Amino acid sequence: MSRFVLGVTGASGSIYATRTAMYLKRFGHEVTLIVTHPGKQVLEYECQSALFDYCKDVCNVDDFFAECASGSSDIAGMAVVPCSMGTLGRIAAGTSDNLLVRTADVCLKERRPLVIVPREMPYNLIHIENMKRVTLAGAVVIPASPQFYSKPKSIEELVDTVVAKILKHLGVEQSLVASVAKVWSGEERRFPLGGGNDN
Repeated sequence: MSRFVLGVTGASGSIYATRTAMYLKRFGHEVTLIVTHPGKQVLEYECQSALFDYCKDVCNVDDFFAECASGSSDIAGMAVVPCSMGTLGRIAAGTSDNLLVRTADVCLKERRPLVIVPREMPYNLIHIENMKRVTLAGAVVIPASPQFYSKPKSIEELVDTVVAKILKHLGVEQSLVASVAKVWSGEERRFPLGGGNDN
C-alpha cells in the first residue's frame, strides 16, 4: 500500500479526480486530498462531491504544516488533476504559495512521480512553456485527452482512458492499470481504409 496526494484545482473536469481517487482506493492505496478554493466550487458545480469518499485525509490548501509539505513525508507521488493554467504556472515557477503547489514542489525535489493533468484548450505559448519547464523538472504532463479506439460506452469509460495513464505514471502496478481501461492490442486497427495512406 502506498500513499498518494491528489491535488484538485478550479479547472473543469473534476470527474477525472474522482475516478483517479476511486481506483487508487480500490487498489489498496491511501489518498490525501488537497483542493484549492476554486476547486471546491467546481467540485460542487460538477456534482463530484463523491471524491471525498475515496480520500483518507483532506488537507486545507493553506495548511503548510500538513505532512505532505515536508520532503520527509512518505508520499509515493502526486497527481494534480485537473490542473488549471494558474496552478501549472505556480508549479513551474516554484512559488510554493499554497499547500498544493508546495507538495508538487516536494515531489519534484525528492524525485517522486508528479503527474499534471491540464484540461485547458487551446494552449497559449505561456502554457506550453510552463509545461516544458515542469517536464524538464521531472513531472509528466498528461492532458485530459481521452482516446476513442477502445470504443468507450459511457462518460466514465471515456474518462478512465485518461485515468489509466495517470495511474501508470504514478507507478501503480501495470496489471491493475490494465484493468482500468482497454490497452492497445493492435486489434483495434482493423478498420477499412479510405483508399490511400492513413497518415
